[in-house]
Amino acid sequence: MVRCLVSLCAREVVRNHSSSPSWLGWVPRELYRPLLEAAFASGRPLAVGELAQCWPERTLRVGGPKTKESISPNRLCVQALLLAVVRGLGDRRSGGFVHVLMFHCTLKLPHCICIVILIRCVLQVLDLCGLHGDEGGTGDSMGGWSLTVAVCTMVVQAKAGVKRTQKKDGDRERKRFSALEREMDLKRERAQKKGSVEPNSGGTGFSGFVSEQDLTKGVRRRMETERKKRTGLEDSNTEEKEDNCDVLVHVRADLFVNARSWERVRVALTTSGPLKLQCRYLRVEEISVSSIRTLLSLLPRLGLLGVDIRYSSLGVAGLAELLPLLSSFPSLNSLRLHYCNLDFRRDQFGQEDALRSLSQGLASLQELRRLSLTALRLPGQLRVLLSSLPQPLEILELPYLSLSPSDLAYLSCSHHASALQQLDLSENRLDDSTLPSIRRLLSQASSSLQHLSLSGCGLTDSLLGLLLPSFGCCRALKSLALALNPLSMAGLLDLVQMAVRLPNLRQLLYPNPLEDYQPGLPDLPSSAQLLDWPLDESTDINVTSSQLNRVLLDSGRGDLILTCDLLNYDKDLVA
Repeated sequence: MVRCLVSLCAREVVRNHSSSPSWLGWVPRELYRPLLEAAFASGRPLAVGELAQCWPERTLRVGGPKTKESISPNRLCVQALLLAVVRGLGDRRSGGFVHVLMFHCTLKLPHCICIVILIRCVLQVLDLCGLHGDEGGTGDSMGGWSLTVAVCTMVVQAKAGVKRTQKKDGDRERKRFSALEREMDLKRERAQKKGSVEPNSGGTGFSGFVSEQDLTKGVRRRMETERKKRTGLEDSNTEEKEDNCDVLVHVRADLFVNARSWERVRVALTTSGPLKLQCRYLRVEEISVSSIRTLLSLLPRLGLLGVDIRYSSLGVAGLAELLPLLSSFPSLNSLRLHYCNLDFRRDQFGQEDALRSLSQGLASLQELRRLSLTALRLPGQLRVLLSSLPQPLEILELPYLSLSPSDLAYLSCSHHASALQQLDLSENRLDDSTLPSIRRLLSQASSSLQHLSLSGCGLTDSLLGLLLPSFGCCRALKSLALALNPLSMAGLLDLVQMAVRLPNLRQLLYPNPLEDYQPGLPDLPSSAQLLDWPLDESTDINVTSSQLNRVLLDSGRGDLILTCDLLNYDKDLVA
């Protein structure tokens, strides 16, 4: 209740930007977080910028895990945040952010009382991990690629700002020394005209403890040193100074790199300045093996948790070449490969050696807990890939992998089975020969499995009936996806009646029953046919939903969500 009240008040405060001078200097540090969240939620970029520029804590974390209530970040708010961080660097070098409050005193005097508040930004870590929506989504949201470009631009601009500041400081020092030299020349001329030379000075200076000639030499020596530093004559010293440049803020973000953003990311990672770019999750698309290798060599060793490679023609040899580089990241626990064209063939020369190198490379990933292999066409090779992993996997995603019966038999008996929390076997054809292995696998993972996807696996009513007891043993299951399977309405009712008995199940993605399709559908349609075949307009789809929801009402399971919307289904929204 108190938190909701604070959030409501924060929205009212940030709504009127013209009133910010009256409260910004007096806000307690514990209220900065609710105010910033309210500014993001309300789309107030000016308020976001002012709060970020004088952030009172060492860490500013924006984003986080995706929830049902979370919304995609507003592009203008994100840009205002990044701009405020760069501006705050200049305020920090100048000593702080000056905030001026002016108000009339209570005695009704015509004069204003002016209070100057020096607000120091102590920000050391800017955490943007998770702060991005879907690229090209609705509204003015910022996707992963756009955020990557914006963050890298901020890092480069911060370094340019430091150079401009150093140039201004150098010009200011040069002017000061020049003014001091002119002043000394004037004093020397006056001293010579007046003849006011100390008797004990040896006629070499004006009155004082230091001779005029020595002081002039000292000033000129300092000016010469400053000039050499500015012009770059001392290259080695200047280069060492740049390498040891103080990092004021560490910027953590999830990077999305493709051919268009590759050069921008490379420049940002090689830039030494007040902002240091760090990566938590790296996603690369449609770039070559050599570019990925270069990118991995530039990333800081600490902090990288996952790598996601998509639509890149790696080949088995290319992936085997990258795995030793991945092993140098001690915290790496996730590796995802989507449509990377491995396509193992025994008839090609050198494929066996490449596969052996691939297995050895996976064995070097000591902390790997998540492995996703999508459409890699490696039938019969699952044992070679997974048996070398030193630790059991918690998340295993193998869609479109053309798994053979021997692959499923190995997986059901492997050391990974009892530790699995998420399992995705979508678009792998299941039949009577593979059913015993699936049932054994579900039995082994029954105490740990939370998310299961068997969409597009060709499950008929008879096959589903044999699997329902195994589903019922998975008491920890939170989401179950069975879309694009040829089930009848009777099979769906049996499925829902089983689902309501699972206490932790919160989402069930079910397929449209065969009765809802137009006539002409084959007896055993594939998932592609079910996806493309039109639904019968004469059939009321709401009737199916009503019958399934009636089962929920009768069982008192109002917390279980039933959906056939494959495009908007997201298991990560389950708490």
